[in-house]
Amino acid sequence: MSENKETLTSLSQARTPEEIGDFWDSHSLADHWDETREVVFEVQAQRRRRVTLDPELYSQVETEARTRGISAETLVNLWLNERLRSVGRQVERAMNEGNQ
Repeated sequence: MSENKETLTSLSQARTPEEIGDFWDSHSLADHWDETREVVFEVQAQRRRRVTLDPELYSQVETEARTRGISAETLVNLWLNERLRSVGRQVERAMNEGNQ
């Protein structure tokens, strides 16, 4: 990073993420390799949980995911998220009806 507080990167001299993207859309890191330096950093990702699915069910999910062009894991997460939102709305409606 540059010492100049107005720029985000020293190579692109960009001021916004969009400008950084524009720069790297038309430039190659290979052309700037000698201007880079090695860095060490730590990433603390959220721990993932595994859920075991019936093999036949997983096969169906995998087939559906393939037709959508996404991974089976992404599709399962999307479906679970949709379902949990739906259940949450149903519970909220039931609670509101009970309070009337």
